[in-house]
Amino acid sequence: MSNIENADPSVADPTEQPRTWDFMETLFVVLVAYIAYIFAGMLILTFILSIPSTMKGLSSEQIDILWKQENWQRAGNILATPAAIAVLWIAIRKAGREFAEYLALNWPRPGELLSALGIMLVVFFLECVLNYVVAGPQAPAKDTYIAVGSAGGLLIMLVTGCIAAPVLEELIVRGFMFRGWSQTFLGPIGAIVLTSALWGICHSQYDWLGRLNIFFTGLALGYFRWRRNSTWLPMIIHSTFNTAIFFMMGPYA
Repeated sequence: MSNIENADPSVADPTEQPRTWDFMETLFVVLVAYIAYIFAGMLILTFILSIPSTMKGLSSEQIDILWKQENWQRAGNILATPAAIAVLWIAIRKAGREFAEYLALNWPRPGELLSALGIMLVVFFLECVLNYVVAGPQAPAKDTYIAVGSAGGLLIMLVTGCIAAPVLEELIVRGFMFRGWSQTFLGPIGAIVLTSALWGICHSQYDWLGRLNIFFTGLALGYFRWRRNSTWLPMIIHSTFNTAIFFMMGPYA
């Protein structure tokens, strides 16, 4: 009998079998992606601000002022996004899966997109009713400006909030986390609830009512991901609603 016939299949084919990361593994990868995102943002921002420091001779105090400006922070967030996505890509490839397949990057049909937009309008209306019931009628703010500094600053803010944030958050929450957690003891519904809760908690810039609204929005986005097997769908809806809200928040200065 030849050596080929006697070969152990597990030795002859060392390629890892396709798998799905379990609950704790998924959480670990997400934490690593978050650390990579923060670290990359700090490095990029430090490098960007070192240029005017070197060329214009700015003092450390002046650099510290620039560091704290939101436009610079937003620019760093945009440029750090690929670092977090790279962590997801490495983890998915280590699992022996394709990036697009694991994250369900399936393009939605027009009917699915219109249906999701309709559902989100209903969710948004119910959130407005909840806000009215809990917080009461809110008087419209007068002479309230969102400082962006310039047209470039406005563009950076819109790219951060309407493109970079929805893409990264949906790839991590509705893409990677849902894939791993939906195939554990949580099941799809449990994964939708837990990811939505964590997503709401992470938005620490809002009060408890704002986080509750984000939780309900996350339930809808998670439902779209589950029923349509598409992360593109919640990503598009997330980006669309962020864009609408940003243009409702003005004026900008």
